[in-house]
Amino acid sequence: MTGRIELTGLRAHGRHGVYDFERANGQEFVVDAVLELDLGPAARSDDVRDTVHYGELAERLVEVITGEPVNLIETLADRLIEVCLADPRVSGVTVTVHKPEAPVPHAFTDVAVTMRRTRTR
Repeated sequence: MTGRIELTGLRAHGRHGVYDFERANGQEFVVDAVLELDLGPAARSDDVRDTVHYGELAERLVEVITGEPVNLIETLADRLIEVCLADPRVSGVTVTVHKPEAPVPHAFTDVAVTMRRTRTR
């Protein structure tokens, strides 16, 4: 029973960016993660141990966002994907990193990067 677990709008303060002021001041990043996995075992057992615990996943993702700075949100997205794929039950993941406070000299709503990866067998 293939399904998805979606964690959207996860917010954390990070110091990622190319510019010194981004590293010094930091800014809010918003992350969406969509995990693809077999949800059948959890549906049958009704036991959280048979699925990805999204609360624990959120903690690990926030550790990456608030952790070691990187220049590009592409790099940040790649690191977040690695966290999601650390659980062998996850067959694929799509991560979007939003940088709503990006240093863009024009009015805008959001800057985002989306990356998808599937497990190689």
